[in-house]
Amino acid sequence: MLSPPSARAMETLNVQDHPAILVDRGFHILAANAAYRKTYGVTQDLTGSYCHRISHRLDRPCDLAGKSCPLRASLDSGRPERMLHVHQTSRGRGFVAVEVRPMERERPECYLEILRPTHIAKAEPSAIGLVGNSPAFSRMMDLVYKVAPESTDVLLLGESGTGKELVARAIHEGSDRAEMPFVPVECSGLARELFESELFGHRKGAFTGAMFDKPGLVDVAQGGTLFLDEIGEVSLELQVKLLRLLETQTFRKVGSTELCYADFRLVCATNCDLHAMVAAGTFRKDLFYRISTFPIRLPPLRERREDIALLACSLLQRHPGKSECVLAPEALERLEQYSFPGNIREMHNLLERARILAQGGMLRSEHFHGMMGLECPENLVPPGEQSGFVFGVDAIISLETLEQRYLEALLRGFPGTREKLASLLGISLRTLVRKLGKVRHRP
Repeated sequence: MLSPPSARAMETLNVQDHPAILVDRGFHILAANAAYRKTYGVTQDLTGSYCHRISHRLDRPCDLAGKSCPLRASLDSGRPERMLHVHQTSRGRGFVAVEVRPMERERPECYLEILRPTHIAKAEPSAIGLVGNSPAFSRMMDLVYKVAPESTDVLLLGESGTGKELVARAIHEGSDRAEMPFVPVECSGLARELFESELFGHRKGAFTGAMFDKPGLVDVAQGGTLFLDEIGEVSLELQVKLLRLLETQTFRKVGSTELCYADFRLVCATNCDLHAMVAAGTFRKDLFYRISTFPIRLPPLRERREDIALLACSLLQRHPGKSECVLAPEALERLEQYSFPGNIREMHNLLERARILAQGGMLRSEHFHGMMGLECPENLVPPGEQSGFVFGVDAIISLETLEQRYLEALLRGFPGTREKLASLLGISLRTLVRKLGKVRHRP
């Protein structure tokens, strides 16, 4: 038999502006406020109902269904707990910030659960921002939700194309700096001789061509968030300058002796193994410890197969002014079976090409023919090599060497622009330029 909540617990419940319930240790709802009943589309008395059945449509508690559970965490710790959850509301699925508080100090039998809607990500198709519903994505977003309001530096770790800049922007938008600038810096695109000028700015006459004072990206990020993408690409020489900026929060513009003070929240990202780079001596240990206070791993798309349909629908919405497209069931099935080595960026390019081939309307399986796997798309094969790029080798070589050979083959006859080539390869133009530079200087 359920024990009724105390008068104090009911009073605490009824003063909540957000949806809230009182639950017992067995996950039974003891009472719910009007906002909860409206949000979850229920009109009947909820007393005795399971909270996981109402909010998740689950027959068992979240932690037994492979999900995190704030009530279970609070039961185990004896303290208030909060985490991000995907709930099934009357308006569809959405991310909700859940806070659970014990109502008694000694072996509490009643817990207050407050549910606050959040826009940090979407669990339904959306034309903007982060979308997902899989356990891997939800675990990542729970970390983003927890660290966003803090001042802690964050290191995003993940393969290329997993959406690191979108995650960094979500951290910025969830912080108290959200009204200030978010400044992304692609470290691989900063030439060594221009690094200080771009990052710190320069005074007029500091060097040949410096015709006027120029603010640096650190200036632009004042009060906001500085996002250093591909930080693993920064040379050892420049790592020293970066470390000084981060540790002292001071810098000097090129050509100036005046000390300037920096005020920004730092988010870094890399697809490199920084631990291995530290061991190899190519990344400074002190810089690594400085930027890795709160690491967050971004799951590759092959670990988020439940999100593929949701992501595909969202990406197809991100073509303003273009004809509306939908995926045929057999095409979606093919996408769900593919490993996506290029992750979300690769999915975007596959869908864009399929949309062009289909000329709007239904995207069918044949519109993705020859686009997945190691086969070289016909429009990337240089003239005279229509038999396809040969990936087989006589001996084991490094992936970097294999990549360079592939780019050499493309350079011999690709008819389009570099922007088009970068798009087809699923990388940014800056990254392509950097990789082409390596090919040209290859011994």
